[in-house]
Amino acid sequence: MIYTLTLNPSIDYVVHLDTFVGGITNRTTSEEYYIGGKGINVSCILAELSVESTAFGFTAGFTGEAIEQGLASQGIRADFIRLPEGISRINIKVKADKESEINCQGPHITKEAFEQLLQKTDAVTDGDTIVLAGSIPKTVSDDAYERILERLKDKNVRIVVDATKQLLLNCLKYRPFLIKPNRQELSEIFHMEVSDEQEIETCARQLMAQGARNVIVSLGGEGAVLFAENGQVYRTGVVRDKVLSTVGSGDSMVAGFLAGYEQTDNYGYALKLGTACGNATAFSRGLAKKEKIQEIMDRL
Repeated sequence: MIYTLTLNPSIDYVVHLDTFVGGITNRTTSEEYYIGGKGINVSCILAELSVESTAFGFTAGFTGEAIEQGLASQGIRADFIRLPEGISRINIKVKADKESEINCQGPHITKEAFEQLLQKTDAVTDGDTIVLAGSIPKTVSDDAYERILERLKDKNVRIVVDATKQLLLNCLKYRPFLIKPNRQELSEIFHMEVSDEQEIETCARQLMAQGARNVIVSLGGEGAVLFAENGQVYRTGVVRDKVLSTVGSGDSMVAGFLAGYEQTDNYGYALKLGTACGNATAFSRGLAKKEKIQEIMDRL
């Protein structure tokens, strides 16, 4: 079983306008909403690839109910903790001549609620995979991921960490199966401008020396490169098409890689499927559907 964790899930309300002008009433040309959160995105793409997962996290209020109902309608198993106060956040994504976002705070997660989450992770057992994705809300201690991984350290569990900066670095001692920094995130971690292929490999190897078993570096329009624990380096390009939104593309890549590796134990195929899922989401409104993913796989 693959378990995903989203500490602060959301409803992403996307509004489209010809132009956006501050200080006046703006009228949309269209709008849609999606269930959001990095771990949830991974679960959604896994469902498109016919891979089962269980989504952990916290929900609250009427928006939390909508998140739970939305996942259930997609056949995704959720095992959320319902918080007694507040509402799950609504994030506003403005698509106009420029793109803007307003990301909200979300409900207060108490120490007691987080302890309940730790107890839920006891269901994760040998052979399972857990995906820790996204930032940690302000109401949870900065060592939240470490506390989860410490609880799992004596089990044979594949750990995936999709986080940035110190949050990622703090998890490397638990030897995660996969991490996925992009070039900008590598630059932030190592306090240098990471640009050419040699610098990318040097940084990736340093992360592996600190504990990461496999490192995917996403390179945007240049594709992606995987530095694998078997000593091999795998590369993939991208498909050229109209990019509608990059939101969720990285999460889609993680899901595709995990699905591909579970199906074949082949790093090259896993990277190709991960890249196809990331590209397919970039070319879609919302997360990619299986038909779009297959189309991109056929073109890669």
